[in-house]
Amino acid sequence: MVKAVVGEETRLQLAEDRLSRSSLPAEVGLLIGKLSLTLDRGFVFDLVSTPRNDAGQPACSLMETAKDDKKKGSKSKSQPADSSSLLIDKDWVAEHARQVSRMLVGGMNVVGIYVWASEISFKNSTMVLCQTIKAVAEAASMLEADPDEKLLIHICYSPRRWTCRNCTLSSNMTSSSLRPCDFKMGRVLTSLQTFKCLYNFDLRLPIYHESASTSQTLSDNLRHGISIYAIELRSAKAMIDGKLVVSDETCTTDGLHEVELLLPFTQDTYIGACSQKDIIGVLVFTGSVCSFAHLNSKEPISQAIADIKGDIIRSLRSRLDILCDEADGHLSPSDDGNREASDETLRKKPVPQLVLHSLRVHSSIETGKYAIFHFRDEFLFLG
Repeated sequence: MVKAVVGEETRLQLAEDRLSRSSLPAEVGLLIGKLSLTLDRGFVFDLVSTPRNDAGQPACSLMETAKDDKKKGSKSKSQPADSSSLLIDKDWVAEHARQVSRMLVGGMNVVGIYVWASEISFKNSTMVLCQTIKAVAEAASMLEADPDEKLLIHICYSPRRWTCRNCTLSSNMTSSSLRPCDFKMGRVLTSLQTFKCLYNFDLRLPIYHESASTSQTLSDNLRHGISIYAIELRSAKAMIDGKLVVSDETCTTDGLHEVELLLPFTQDTYIGACSQKDIIGVLVFTGSVCSFAHLNSKEPISQAIADIKGDIIRSLRSRLDILCDEADGHLSPSDDGNREASDETLRKKPVPQLVLHSLRVHSSIETGKYAIFHFRDEFLFLG
């Protein structure tokens, strides 16, 4: 469990200055950082404010009671009415967390949320804050080993102070799920060590006959394949700067460190055991991932390797999600007016929902600007 949190003072002070100049009564956003279970410490690198939703409404505001008091002039921004509380669009904040988490490098995650609010409105909003944290955790989670805790930072504008709470994730979260933890600002980013890995992947996933299939859509096949492949990747050995990692020690040298992953000599074990008569094709998912990880100087090298592996897995899943989002609602185009009626039915489905064992004809499936899928001679290539 995280017992103390250190925030990057250069970034957090800039965020505080922006908030103080904005005259906003409330704001919510994401905490970007890292939770180190080996050190029992959390690190906050930056704050990312959640933008307005599609309707142009802020993600966080005060309830109408506080607004009415403000109009009457009976209370100032720093002294809201006792009944004031926060109104948070938790679904929008969760969607923001989902999209931001896709773009983060290894070891950096959405570790929680921050809220800019008065002391009274913060205390009156415990439940909605817990619900928002839970929604963010579910949306930003892409790895099975993600910590079961998140952080909540309250930036109070009267009196001006920062407080941090650790939130234990559970199915039934209450105010008791929030526990105070030590918080201070310091120089965090300058002490990080950088690790880089250029990883080439080549997944070949079977397309089963309809009677033998349990997940036959394009997206289902890829998600299932990536999940199994992740198990194999975690068993890979690592070389750092040309030397095999054999001990769990800290890294004492500065500069960029090159990481190579050595997979065991297996023959596509992630495909799993299957009978040839059940397979009608192969789905090929190939490409390269340039992965980065940033390590605190007190953390062991094994953490950097784990972060690199996690970043690769997260990158594969994120890329798939982006492709599916781009293709959602995009129908496979008709380039031949003589296609059979069954093919016309297929073209009326979004690409990620296409049933693969039905595509046993020579065809091309477009997914917008990101990729083109080819299905020809029993193979579906992604590039």
